[in-house]
Amino acid sequence: MSVVDPTRNPSLTEIRAAMLEWNYRHVEDWPVWATARVEVRPADPRWQRLGDALRHDLDLVLARWLIAPVEHVGSTAVPGLAAKPVLDLQAAVADLDSTPAVTEALAGSGWHLVPPELDARPWRRFLVQVVDDARVAHLHLLTADGERWTEQLAFRDALRVDSGLVQRYAELKQQLAAAHVDDREAYTAAKTDFVCSVLGQAST
Repeated sequence: MSVVDPTRNPSLTEIRAAMLEWNYRHVEDWPVWATARVEVRPADPRWQRLGDALRHDLDLVLARWLIAPVEHVGSTAVPGLAAKPVLDLQAAVADLDSTPAVTEALAGSGWHLVPPELDARPWRRFLVQVVDDARVAHLHLLTADGERWTEQLAFRDALRVDSGLVQRYAELKQQLAAAHVDDREAYTAAKTDFVCSVLGQAST
């Protein structure tokens, strides 16, 4: 099995290599939700309400493992921002060894753990909530002392207070969705420079 260095961000090439190797060993038929096309939709004010409701539910279900309240992050957490219609939430746990117990607690609500070897991002565990064969939410299990926890909050908060950033990011996302409609990983990777530039401004 290919190994991704946990001390740095994996490149798109490394992620794809890990995915291909894992796919070859384990996957015969992908579920429909796993191969959905990239679709960026106009901002929907319901996203923030749905995110708040889901955040509250997760706080209750996962209370025994959480060390901080669940946070609604990503584009659906930013009013007025076009986005894929999938809620992103992050949960802080003491360590990622709690993942099996968390996964079991959420299984009855349609959550699926993406195998870490396939996700290829060692700093997190990633779960997808599926309803009627469509992904509706992502849950990022993170440690609160890790950079990802603070970076995702900083990026969200920077967008929430800057309508110009929101407009530029929406335009970029729409362009990238058209260019990478069948490649979610490429779509995500292509946003990296913009995200890093915003985080750089937020830290100054």
